[in-house]
Amino acid sequence: MSADLPDERGAAGLASAAAGFDLDRAWRLHPQVSVRPESFGALLYHFGTRKLSFLKEPALLALVEALPAHASARAAAAAVGLPAASLDRYQRALATLAASSMIVEGSPL
Repeated sequence: MSADLPDERGAAGLASAAAGFDLDRAWRLHPQVSVRPESFGALLYHFGTRKLSFLKEPALLALVEALPAHASARAAAAAVGLPAASLDRYQRALATLAASSMIVEGSPL
């Protein structure tokens, strides 16, 4: 599974998944997920489901790591300097991670 950012060709297929992901809620890594930073981004491994996800962009890793420290995914995106114009791409990536239980709704730290 990959949670890299989809290009415009794949965006239409992921639009419905992203629509269900609320950027204005608090999110965090699932407690059973381990993050291994890599030169391309990171590997996420869920010990409960035994699923592996690839984050193929360092900015997406920065966003995922910032999630628990902010009241919403939108606030985390702003904190790591993601431009508002590209937020829909990151929303789709976060929706993919939420669908695979890599991230879950939760209170900020």
